[in-house]
Amino acid sequence: MSQAGGRSLMSVANAKHTVLKPAIPYTGPIPGGLHPGEIVIIQGTVPPDADRFQVDLSSGCSTKPPSDVALRFSPRFGSPPCVVCSSLLQGGWGREETLHQLPYRRGAPFETVILVHNGAFKVAVNGAHLLEYKHKIPLNRVDTFSVSGDVRVHAIGFIPNSAIYSESGDLNLPYKGSILKGLRPGQHITIKGQVSVYPHSLTVNLRNSGTENIALHLNPRIKSGVFIRNSYLGESWGQEERELPVFPFWPGEYFEILILCQPHQFKVAVNGSHLFDFRHRVQDLSSIDQLEIMGDLELSDVKLW
Repeated sequence: MSQAGGRSLMSVANAKHTVLKPAIPYTGPIPGGLHPGEIVIIQGTVPPDADRFQVDLSSGCSTKPPSDVALRFSPRFGSPPCVVCSSLLQGGWGREETLHQLPYRRGAPFETVILVHNGAFKVAVNGAHLLEYKHKIPLNRVDTFSVSGDVRVHAIGFIPNSAIYSESGDLNLPYKGSILKGLRPGQHITIKGQVSVYPHSLTVNLRNSGTENIALHLNPRIKSGVFIRNSYLGESWGQEERELPVFPFWPGEYFEILILCQPHQFKVAVNGSHLFDFRHRVQDLSSIDQLEIMGDLELSDVKLW
């Protein structure tokens, strides 16, 4: 895990809004509000002498009377260290939910990810799931973000639900990206990178994260000039497809793969030229919720739109 403080928010594709190095305390609007499938990312550093800080997702920013707070997320460094979550409704704080576990360290960088689900907020810190907090007020009322207390914030990002969220927070290999709502027809995935100088092969998988199933397996083998397409379903590989008008990958060369998801097939182009179609062997496209990339390459960008 690379240090969060040195990472760019663009490791998460397609931020709809970003706030860089805000003065603390910070309060600002969430453009368009929050919706299921979206992500809020906070990257920062905990000061060496920190006591506590808090992140609020609220309905407006009034102080008199106080706005309802859908989620107050408060890491506390005292004794014992813990994370406290609560909500403010009609001027009264609800029951606190305390987790006696603290993934933050004084003096250390961090990345906090709040995933917005239909029934709850899910919070991960530095790539590991931390807690789940059930919604106390309707999501459509949440339109304001605040952060205060003992914390330095490098960046706040609001990520729409069409994004691929890198599970390690960066583009290192092997790359795993979460497609938060699964695939649907009309979506494109672009993968940009550079082939290694002495390459053997590359692998791109569109798969289901909860099973071994791979809906689309792309495996260009540079030495032999063969581009294999297949699927892995029910613990077995399907029929390989190999036909190709031209082999588009070369040692040390830049490439851009475009995968278009259509109702009945994937269309794949490399460097602007259409190469082949691959008929869907998985009919439930929404179950395809993970992009996996590995092999002899260096990734520079991954996007879904």
